[in-house]
Amino acid sequence: MQKQPVFSVREEMQLLPFLLEKYPGKGRNKVKSLLTRGQVMVGNRVVTRHDHLLGAGDKVTILQTGSVKQRELMAGIKIVYEDEFLLVVDKPPGLLSMATDEEKERTAYRILNEYVQGHNGGARIFIVHRLDRDTSGLMMFAKTAAVKNQLQDNWKDIILERSYMALVEGEVKEKQGTIKTWLKESSTKTMYVSRPGEGVIAITHYVVVEQTPEYSLLAVQLETGRKNQIRVHMQSIGHSVVGDKRYGSKRNPLERLGLHAQVLAFKHPISGETLRFETKIPKRFKSLFPVNKPPV
Repeated sequence: MQKQPVFSVREEMQLLPFLLEKYPGKGRNKVKSLLTRGQVMVGNRVVTRHDHLLGAGDKVTILQTGSVKQRELMAGIKIVYEDEFLLVVDKPPGLLSMATDEEKERTAYRILNEYVQGHNGGARIFIVHRLDRDTSGLMMFAKTAAVKNQLQDNWKDIILERSYMALVEGEVKEKQGTIKTWLKESSTKTMYVSRPGEGVIAITHYVVVEQTPEYSLLAVQLETGRKNQIRVHMQSIGHSVVGDKRYGSKRNPLERLGLHAQVLAFKHPISGETLRFETKIPKRFKSLFPVNKPPV
């Protein structure tokens, strides 16, 4: 098994310059990617911030991609952006956003709370919005209660774009469209399309990106952010999200839910700066479509 490099820090300096010194032949972008992928551990915690201040005597370990230690520390979560007010992460499928009555331990919230406490023992994070356990992709957390409240109270004005890739069953005939319905929650916590005026209004826009007779890959834009909105809306047009047994799916070629939060753009609640983050379409989604098939 390949040994993990461990470096000793001799004098106080920022993490990125330190790594560039240790890897002079790698190039700045490749060294930065070690941080982005959560491969750099200072002491016993993963650090992703370029400007993290190292002290004399610190030990910096470079974790192998996919190593047991890396998975244990971050559970596959990738930090996409971080400042003193916010965290934006790419959550893997299979990980809860926060605790439920059934599961209180293995959650994105818990892992990231421990991460920020590694920098500052009194720090904590705050849930702003959630992704379903089996949905992967971009999530934002606040680092203060004030920022959390500002985001939630002004969500419609702050969020500029929130879009998903959805892999659904069957060939969607309308190549683009808007689904607008009222949604309600049943006693079993399942959302359903209700009569007009009952529940909450939900609006979903979609465009077909790729398709075969068996599956369609959709780019989905949320105008509203209701619980299970995409899942129930796809079921309502007869094209359930793959792997979504709760909302009518009969197939599960991915062995996960076919939903990925791909794009998140927003106005920074403190600086007002426009930030936009985009992740790649999961390879397993694309694997269901012939490589040489012309686009829809």
